[in-house]
Formats: sequence, structure tokens, C-alpha cells
Amino acid sequence: MEKLVEKGLVRAIGLSNFNSRQIDDVITIATIKPAVLQVECHPYLAQTELLAHCRARGLVMTAYSPLGSPDRAWKHPDEPVLLEEPFIKKLAEKYGKSPAQVILRWQVQRGVVTIPKSVTESRILQNIQVFDFTLADEEMQAMGSMNKNWRYIVPMITVDGKSVPRDAGHPHYPFNEPY
Repeated sequence: MEKLVEKGLVRAIGLSNFNSRQIDDVITIATIKPAVLQVECHPYLAQTELLAHCRARGLVMTAYSPLGSPDRAWKHPDEPVLLEEPFIKKLAEKYGKSPAQVILRWQVQRGVVTIPKSVTESRILQNIQVFDFTLADEEMQAMGSMNKNWRYIVPMITVDGKSVPRDAGHPHYPFNEPY
């Protein structure tokens, strides 16, 4: 990737699903420091420590699945649904916004770039209408406190009748570290 930057074919290098130790390992050997880290991030997986780690190293955090990817095919019926969170719905009502807009605003105020997936034109337009309101400090803190370290995007397999993360035994599996 560094050679591509040197040739002018790529503007910057990014990382995806790296933990704090892996980020530091890359920075230690990199000639060109990564500019961004892309990770799953939403109120149920706030990634607060990882965000601070990135900021301290000059990386921007980008959140994928910021709304909890409620339409994914492998969704388990018992998992928490972020867009139905009562506090988020209460804030949406207060500000005349959708729950998705409240979540996206929370990320914007935290300085996290978000990548919400949508194929519906009205929702795509709605997703960018988050700059006409501001969440209060206590609302921001309350949303941050919803953290459950809940990952929606983890490939699972069945081993001995139990569902387990597919790659958890790999020595570079990033989610075995606290952040």
C-alpha cells in the first residue's frame, strides 16, 4: 500500500478491524502512517477507548454498521435492536428526527465518520440531515453509556452445538483484545 501512495495511485492508507495493539504494531513499522481505522461502531459498541487510541495517534475512526445493520440476513431474533432503543426513540421524538438520525448525530458529535448503508433514496437523504440539531452533553453521555460491547458483524460457526466466532482462535483475531 505504501508503494501505491508513493506512486500517487492511492492518497492514504487505512486499516479495518484492527485493535489498539495491531494499530501500534503497524505505526511502528510503517513508512506512511495509516490515516483511518474502520470498525463496527454504534451505541451498543461505542469503541470509546479505541477512539481515544486513534485520536492519540492521529487516526480518524470510521464507523461501519452505525445503525446496527438491522436488515442483515444472519440477524438473530433475540439480539438487541438499536433502532428500537427507548432512549434513542425518546431523543428522536424530542428533536423531530428518526432514531437513525439521532445515532448518526451522536457519531458526528464524537468526531466519528459514519457509513450508514441504505438503498432507499428517502433514507439516504435523511441520513445526511443530521447537522440541524445538537445533542446535549448529558444526552451524548447517556448514549455512550449504552455500550454493551455488542458486535453485530461477527461471522459465526457452530462448534459442538454452540455458536462461536469463526476466527476467534486465529493469533491475529482483533476482537480478543479489550480495544
